[in-house]
Amino acid sequence: MIVMSAVTALVLLALVTQAGIVAVQRAYPPQGRMIEVDGAVLHVVDIGPRNAGLPIVMLHGASSNLEVMRHPLGELLAKQHRVILIDRPGHGWSTRARRQDSTPDIQARMIDAALGKLGVDRAVFVVHSWSGALGARLALDHASRVAGLVMLAPVTHPWRGGVGRYNEIIATPVIGPLLAYTVTLPLGYFVAESGARNVFLPQTMPDGFVRESATPLLLRPREFIANAYDLVTLKASVAAQVARYDEIKLPVTIIAGEPDKTVKTDIHARPFAATVPNAKLIVLPDLGHMVQNAVPDLVKTAIETMIGQIAPAQAAAD
Repeated sequence: MIVMSAVTALVLLALVTQAGIVAVQRAYPPQGRMIEVDGAVLHVVDIGPRNAGLPIVMLHGASSNLEVMRHPLGELLAKQHRVILIDRPGHGWSTRARRQDSTPDIQARMIDAALGKLGVDRAVFVVHSWSGALGARLALDHASRVAGLVMLAPVTHPWRGGVGRYNEIIATPVIGPLLAYTVTLPLGYFVAESGARNVFLPQTMPDGFVRESATPLLLRPREFIANAYDLVTLKASVAAQVARYDEIKLPVTIIAGEPDKTVKTDIHARPFAATVPNAKLIVLPDLGHMVQNAVPDLVKTAIETMIGQIAPAQAAAD
């Protein structure tokens, strides 16, 4: 009886999950175009004027999608600049063929290929959190594509501890997919709001953030599993690339907060800035992890300052 009850419960949760997937995808449909690259199909939203100088490419962190970078910062920048927002492979409406393609080096290759198909030769990259490691990898492996790098609360170095037991379980074969396709979505509806609120601390999460950022897309099983793989493989990935950071010669601006409890500034932003020759570090007191939401005008100014410095230097080189 106990076994039958457990099986019945799992079947019911699986049916609820499938219904939830349909509802979430109807509520948050894709907003851009799909670009096929080796190993992935990337969802890209391209906004702002096309003939406004260097494009700006924005890459989101873990547990999110491109909408986190669009509101408010991307739309603010798009008034005067071409802004290209990309769902990382496996996130939002982007897919990837292999869950194991979770590391910054592989995702950097995919994003570089997509930009090539878009005809974007060089761009300023704006990266948040998990994508700090991705931005660094783009600068290392695809330097000709990167005119400059603006990093917001970036992950760059290995840290003590793990990334949460639940992520480790979800990335485990068999049991991980079993949980993802039964429990995660129904449970996630109840905890998504509080989880997002904690990431904003000490700032207050804006009203309607979960809805506006399409956060419920994360609860779909295939994305939740992809996100877990991204997180559990990240520490080894950054450990493998740390020794190369002094090879990054392009301009870098890093903006981070002192009380950020999600990605600690002393472990990541400070040592990265100390290693990269042309890095500028801005550390703000009382700033949490969601830099692009808390100080969008400051970030916009930093990006535009970088673009203003790159353009004359490029003209002189030409």
